[in-house]
Amino acid sequence: MPGAQLPWEIVRDIFDDAKEFGIPNIRLYGGEPLLHKYLVRIVKYGSDLGLNLWMTTNGMLLRERIDDLYQAGLRTIDIGFYGTGDAYDAYVQRPNRFASLEAGVAYTRQRYGTAINLFLAWVLMRPTCTVDSLRKTWEFAEKYNTPISVNLIHYSLPYFTEGVDRELQFRPEDRPAIEEVVDHLISLKEARPQLIAPSVMALRSVPDWLIKGPDMAVPCDKYRLIWVGADGTVQLCYVTFRLGNLHEKRLREMLFTPAHYQAAGDAFALRCPRCHCGYPARTEMHVPSRWKYSHDAFTSRVS
Repeated sequence: MPGAQLPWEIVRDIFDDAKEFGIPNIRLYGGEPLLHKYLVRIVKYGSDLGLNLWMTTNGMLLRERIDDLYQAGLRTIDIGFYGTGDAYDAYVQRPNRFASLEAGVAYTRQRYGTAINLFLAWVLMRPTCTVDSLRKTWEFAEKYNTPISVNLIHYSLPYFTEGVDRELQFRPEDRPAIEEVVDHLISLKEARPQLIAPSVMALRSVPDWLIKGPDMAVPCDKYRLIWVGADGTVQLCYVTFRLGNLHEKRLREMLFTPAHYQAAGDAFALRCPRCHCGYPARTEMHVPSRWKYSHDAFTSRVS
């Protein structure tokens, strides 16, 4: 939504309605939230209400803004991580941006230590699907104590680029490379469990999620989500099930309505584009998937 930005008054009303309806967690996403004019005010207001706020950012402006955000109450930050060095700069199409990201992470850790929870939202896509790329990401994670969540390149989210000729997307012939990276992820998880966020079971499912795409018929738990776009659009999830627009009515008027319940049921039943959002929890809660990717079943399947 280029050029769109939620005004302060609408954000304030969202937070008030979230508090009233028992929605405890608010993710500040984007675009890039560090560019929002009223971000510090937003964080302060949400923190004062007792909401659990966390921010997902590319980290390029973290050094400049973290002090004010910490004072306002922000304690959890995800860093979008698309590789290291030149690989990161190539993805964001800007020179020297990885250096800015690392400077922000280094400053945050030096100044606030573990009082701020920093995570790397590492995106597994064709350019990062190598053992060498994973090794460099791991070295960064160890250096700055930033646990790695393994995000999968999307085929249906509108804000994920697919690259020229879909160069970021996986193809069936990429399965061996994915499996090699997953094997290394599992080894790292077993060595330092606290630095790899997904469970071993969830990691074993990654090749299937990436190659099968919408054919992974695992029920979705995003019926518990409410997504708000920069132009005021309210949807059940990141892709579909539109509920209304905040420039026309408040969030409270869209929650727990017949349309909301219908969307939640449709999401669980996968009457949708079948994304892989939240794949770790979905894999772990789905009994057939738990069996398929559990240790004993996995061993017998591949032996």
